[in-house]
Amino acid sequence: MQPKPEGLAQAYILTEQFLAGSPSAMVLGDNIFFGHGLPERMARADERAGGTVFGYRVSDPERYGVVSFAPDGTVKEIVEKPSNPPSSYAVTGLYFLDETAPERARAVQPSARGELEIADLLESYRHDGALNVELIGRGYAWLDTGTHASLLDAGNFVRTLQDRQGTQVGCPEEIAFDHGWLSVEGLKARADLYAKTGYGAYLQSLLPT
Repeated sequence: MQPKPEGLAQAYILTEQFLAGSPSAMVLGDNIFFGHGLPERMARADERAGGTVFGYRVSDPERYGVVSFAPDGTVKEIVEKPSNPPSSYAVTGLYFLDETAPERARAVQPSARGELEIADLLESYRHDGALNVELIGRGYAWLDTGTHASLLDAGNFVRTLQDRQGTQVGCPEEIAFDHGWLSVEGLKARADLYAKTGYGAYLQSLLPT
């Protein structure tokens, strides 16, 4: 936990001992990602050398860190909340960085607002030719719930999906069960725990008959 808000890049300094020289994935807690095939794309990013971020086309790029592309399609730079955005692709709050992230983060200088900016950390990767930007477009949803309006949008989006499809979005027990991390008995225990709720009924429906 950060002693005080000093930027996203500080996370890699604070967790250096925990990471112990391993690559990592960081996702911002107010971000929601949804789309068929997203886990596979994330797995490929995890296996890739250097750093990988995901770009998403938005109508208001000035609110985000924005990817600037060179004519050949490579990443030219990432600009934090530009008044004149170089593209419409925002960098989402999902970062796959290799084992050099803590060392790179220590070299980042505080910005004018006194924070270690994630954009500067990513620039270190880009400078070394080690930054990959994977674009996620139509068929995927990225919701940044940092405002009251966007939080309401996210809630309506998730509710619509769950009501129409009869599934749960981001159900930890279902994910764990599908990957073999939770046994049938464990899943049943969780279903029993929430037996009086719709969530419990959904977990019950996952149990083999």
